[in-house]
Amino acid sequence: MNKAKLNLPDANLRLTVENGKELIFDALRRKYVALTPEEWVRQNFVSYLVNHKGFLAGLMNNEVSLVQNGIKRRCDTIVSDRFGKPLMIVEYKAPNVEITQKVFDQIVRYNYVFHAKYLVVSNGLSHYCCIINYDLGNYSFLKEIPMYSDL
Repeated sequence: MNKAKLNLPDANLRLTVENGKELIFDALRRKYVALTPEEWVRQNFVSYLVNHKGFLAGLMNNEVSLVQNGIKRRCDTIVSDRFGKPLMIVEYKAPNVEITQKVFDQIVRYNYVFHAKYLVVSNGLSHYCCIINYDLGNYSFLKEIPMYSDL
């Protein structure tokens, strides 16, 4: 797989090959998973959140299952607060996938289940973060991903 250069700090990721398949270690799931372009973005972004934004790996989960309208789906990453309440949802796309309204619609649908305060979308090159004000019923985009201590 072509490990694209991303718009993220370099991460010290563990890669291996097993039965001819490239794998990458997912520290949150504590196992090797197939190295796909989207997984490359996920692992680099999680590393960025933990190592540069002060997020606690113990409060993060990858590939979180949810059921919505009777359909089983998976949310890419959920960041919780110290009480286990979802605080941020992150949706990843491969670097060659454009971030469109459809991607935002997808993460908003997931948020009907989780009610997180922050939504983040990244393809590793472009990153978007918005904060939702449930009291006013609106949202606004932030200039950058906040530090965990500021959430």
